[in-house]
Amino acid sequence: MKKRISMLLAAAMMLTLVSCGNKTNTPSTGSQNNPGNQSNTSASQSNAGGDAAEDWHIGIITGTVSQSEDDLRGAEAIQAKYGKDKVKLATYPDNFTEETETTIQSIVNMSDDPLMKAVIVNQSVPGTAEAFRQIKERRPDILCIAGEAHEDLPVVGATADLVCNNDFVSRGYLIIKTAHDLGCDTFVHISFPRHMSYETMSRRVAVMTEACKEFGMTFVQETAPDPTTDVGITGAQAYVLEKAPEWIQKYGQNSAYFCTNDAHTAPLLQRLLELGGYFIEADLPSPLMGYPNALGDLDLTAEAGDFEKILAKVEQAVVDAGGAGRFGTWAYSYGYCLSAGLAQHAINVIESNGAIDIADMDAVASALQEYSPKATWNGSGYTNADTGVKEDNVFLIYQDTYIMGDPGKFMGVTDVEVPEKYFTVK
Repeated sequence: MKKRISMLLAAAMMLTLVSCGNKTNTPSTGSQNNPGNQSNTSASQSNAGGDAAEDWHIGIITGTVSQSEDDLRGAEAIQAKYGKDKVKLATYPDNFTEETETTIQSIVNMSDDPLMKAVIVNQSVPGTAEAFRQIKERRPDILCIAGEAHEDLPVVGATADLVCNNDFVSRGYLIIKTAHDLGCDTFVHISFPRHMSYETMSRRVAVMTEACKEFGMTFVQETAPDPTTDVGITGAQAYVLEKAPEWIQKYGQNSAYFCTNDAHTAPLLQRLLELGGYFIEADLPSPLMGYPNALGDLDLTAEAGDFEKILAKVEQAVVDAGGAGRFGTWAYSYGYCLSAGLAQHAINVIESNGAIDIADMDAVASALQEYSPKATWNGSGYTNADTGVKEDNVFLIYQDTYIMGDPGKFMGVTDVEVPEKYFTVK
């Protein structure tokens, strides 16, 4: 059976981890999660010094507001909590595919700080693995943490102490199941060649294709421009605005849509709200992912940082626009939670003076829960589909899907056991 963990909210809002399978399959925690990984061991030991808990800095590198605003806002939340003297922020270029060296240097530069104890990158775009390799050569004491890696997970895991990605395998099945449960007969996947070259996204497409067969749905793929190319974000969004009406007319009102790029999300949502169709959740879900712009620049200034209020306001606007029962999200932003949660976990590890292991999934989950106090999560360790090898420092996670309506409802996907066969689909 697939080793899995569940992250569930207890009455006192404390985290408990529950196995979705046989008890003998419950993952180990603590130092046992990372046997024989030299970089992780040395990193944990380096934090055992007497002054580690007092004198530390951490660095967080994210995309910009235009590419991944939630990731940046989560980093800013940690900086606001601990201060600019402790938490250093940087961003990589929007056109990171063409400016890999700049991206690498932005990450490596964090290690110039003699008090730097951890570097977190979210999203971990191409170049992150090389940047971590260079940091480890210079400063093996620095913890390197990758959020939402774009490079192959075994590659990133070889240089990082910890990698956390959305559970592309489980979600590939569960997004299709949710669309089926809502009455959809067609699922439209929108992407471009660069994304489809990523193992995480290509495997998810394979899982979605198989799940559509299981549920008697039609699976189709459409292509939209890559925003990191010369067309830019504006051109990519204009393309989706123009093509979405054709797709909706072609595939019908009971079609559900999914796009792999954040920049495509708002124009897709705008057309679906206007013309019909379903949207289960974004690639990296959040009430802020695409919805405010799609809803006519919905003003969420007063609700900033409070995701319960943000969700309530977005949901009401969706209902007012006639979208009740057709649009979904995660209640708490994935990008925000990942930036803030992974940074919080790094701080907890540093201040524990070695008592907390960087690859302790229970500790990671507790840190994430601080920024999603009413969320239900699930997840699993990553297993390489080609080799069958389980990576002890790579974790896949997901939150329950919330469908907005009057009233809205959680779909309970974190309680669904994904059939074992999907974990080897590729």
